[in-house]
Amino acid sequence: MTILERNDAASVTTLTLNAPDRLNALSDAMLAALHHELDVIADDTTVRAVIIRGAGKAFCAGHDLKEMQAGRQAEDGGAAYFKDLFDRCAAMMQRIQTLPQPVIAQVHGIATAAGCQLVATCDLAIASDDTRFGVNGVNIGLFCSTPMVALTRNIPRKAAFEMLTTGRFINAREAQEVGLINRSVHSDALGRETAELAQAIAGKLPSAVKIGKAAFYEQVQMTTAQAYAYAGNVMVQNMLDAQTDEGITAFLEKRDPDWA
Repeated sequence: MTILERNDAASVTTLTLNAPDRLNALSDAMLAALHHELDVIADDTTVRAVIIRGAGKAFCAGHDLKEMQAGRQAEDGGAAYFKDLFDRCAAMMQRIQTLPQPVIAQVHGIATAAGCQLVATCDLAIASDDTRFGVNGVNIGLFCSTPMVALTRNIPRKAAFEMLTTGRFINAREAQEVGLINRSVHSDALGRETAELAQAIAGKLPSAVKIGKAAFYEQVQMTTAQAYAYAGNVMVQNMLDAQTDEGITAFLEKRDPDWA
């Protein structure tokens, strides 16, 4: 069985976490497969949007606790393994946001701990209305410090802190209200809604989306004045793209742009 399945259709790549017996845990193998495939996709100009989903009854239950416990058998009690694991996970998460193409999480069942981190990391997220989200490591004595990084960059601080310190799960409605997901839909409509969002993105000029995604993550770390200066330069670069010229010309001439 392939631990990560890839399907390509109509300029959209779907990556399916395929370890349903482990609730698609981010094992060493899963992290490696995800990072590798993201690197491949980054150089694939035929891909304009990416969907990440989970097989079976859950999206992703976070790190593989059995693997983590096995790491304790090392002479250092697992310190080197744990540091390497969290570094590898952080690198994979950051790869999602440096990817030229927008990445959409298609979420169902549960998204817990590093699985919730994955949802928060993706550029967009749509969930079935019966999904539960949690950074619940505190319930077993492990504060979700690395998931906290993505979570606190998505939702209000007090909401994040409550989730982190109580281990309380939130439902899809709450997740939408605090901004963790874009919207929730009935489970029967989840695949269709996600595909429609991916196709809406795939229909846009790839070079504009690429430059815009990179600028989005750069400017959010800046002061307002710095962000305007930076974004202005980005728009100049975008305007000088010949395909942007074609897009604007086509709009003014009331025709579809020729971006072939």
